Amino acid sequence: MSDTPDHLSSRARHQDLLRAYWHKNLLLMGGCLTAWALAGLGCGVLWADWLNRWNLPGTGYPLGFWFAHQGAIISFVLIIFIYALIMNRLDKRHHQQLARINGEGGAR
Repeated sequence: MSDTPDHLSSRARHQDLLRAYWHKNLLLMGGCLTAWALAGLGCGVLWADWLNRWNLPGTGYPLGFWFAHQGAIISFVLIIFIYALIMNRLDKRHHQQLARINGEGGAR
């Protein structure tokens, strides 16, 4: 392993790229966990009585009841789907950036 300035610069860019990738991943996970908490705990438990004033259209079930039994699960599946879509896009972009750095003779 050489310690030439080009190699160090490339390694620094590689580390910066990894930090930026991880930071974006943490932001996405935080947003997903917040949405999950709002749907599962907030709508299903904390605000269930308030939501029960309305019925789910076409079913007649109170909205708070529906969130506690099915809405939280459906929200969870949608959150996982959205997370997977965004992470696939983020991974693809990250791999392109890594390939660009490696193509310039950087760290492998």
